[in-house]
Amino acid sequence: MAVIKMNFLSQCLGMQTNVTICLPSYSFKDRMDGREEVYVPGMKYQVLWLLHGGTGDDSDYLHFSNITRFADDNKLAVVMPADYNASYDDDPNGAKYRTFVAEELPKMCRAIFPFSDKREDNFIAGLSMGGGGTGKISINYPENYAAALVMSSAGGLIANKMRSVGGMNIRHKEPTDHILRAQAEENLKSGKPVPKYFFTCGMDDFAFENAEKAAQFMKETGYDVYWEAVPGYKHEWDFWDLTLRKAINEWLPIRHSVIYPGEE
Repeated sequence: MAVIKMNFLSQCLGMQTNVTICLPSYSFKDRMDGREEVYVPGMKYQVLWLLHGGTGDDSDYLHFSNITRFADDNKLAVVMPADYNASYDDDPNGAKYRTFVAEELPKMCRAIFPFSDKREDNFIAGLSMGGGGTGKISINYPENYAAALVMSSAGGLIANKMRSVGGMNIRHKEPTDHILRAQAEENLKSGKPVPKYFFTCGMDDFAFENAEKAAQFMKETGYDVYWEAVPGYKHEWDFWDLTLRKAINEWLPIRHSVIYPGEE
């Protein structure tokens, strides 16, 4: 597994920013399977665009979850941008994080790395604030993703109240949640391709009520929605690590293999 840390100038953000990428390489499993030819010109990877939560950054999943092992075992590329507590929103007078994640970052990555640009090979996920970003981005860019995983969050569809995290007041910027719900409804009416949604939350999590409401709204609207409420978990990394393993191994439409030329 190659773990790549990048710092580059973003046009959408108007500043240098960080992104961490997990790129599967020759692995122990390849060795055990006797695979000798791993690097083939024209090969592609499916991609999970993975968004961190409030007060975090692009390195959170590396530090607190097993995402590198999950990615390597399943030949899945994972891209983790930094949001800097911007709630994955576009500031009309400043940095445009939503556009950055949905447009600029994929364009840049696909020009450099062997990432598939096909909708069926791209998935987006996030926890807490990153779950809100997942909802906002997947609803505004439904044609980009085959599936969206919202962990411990209402996905921006139900407004959250001010709360304190580590002594800091973090507000998810969702006074326009009704606009997002209207866009979700319009996507289906217009016949746009839409992702399948996976909502999950620990039952002892403060976000549980809103997460459940959001999943129910999407299901009633007509989306293909999987909802899982898990007892015994709060807003915590043990839960998110467990969820990522489930999602990659069972829920998301992942090939669990590299896409070699002629296998598209």
